[in-house]
Amino acid sequence: MFAPAPGPPSDSTRANATVGVALLLALTVVTAGSVGAVLVDRAASTVGEPAPTVALSLSVEGDRLTVTHEGGAALDTRRLRLVVTVDGEPLAHQPPVPFFSARGFAPGPTGPFNVAADQGLTAGESAGFVVAGTNSPALEPGSTVEVAIYREGTPVATLTATV
Repeated sequence: MFAPAPGPPSDSTRANATVGVALLLALTVVTAGSVGAVLVDRAASTVGEPAPTVALSLSVEGDRLTVTHEGGAALDTRRLRLVVTVDGEPLAHQPPVPFFSARGFAPGPTGPFNVAADQGLTAGESAGFVVAGTNSPALEPGSTVEVAIYREGTPVATLTATV
């Protein structure tokens, strides 16, 4: 009723075990390689382009903000995002450059911030817009205005001026 005790493994049993271990090892290497390739591909696709080397300045006269390109790489305004703060507080409505008419801004921005203009901001060129009275906080004399400029999420410049 009891099965006889097994004897020593035969050569064919040892060969089957060796083949099984080799197959498992190969499967592990292929799986690890596939996962690694996917992770490297994802990491490469999330790395943004480096910020362009550019010199910009900001001037504020009343409610008009003007960004001047002083030198360096041209900027495509369609790829930019501007964040304007007044005394550290962000405007309720941010400028969606390029635009013609947008909530919180007077119609008709100048230069490449205007959707009807050439969208390249190049050396010696200026682009500006007027913050409307419907936007807040208001630009009062003595206020510090900061414009942070991003290209597809990468910081390009932070400009500061006083009203």
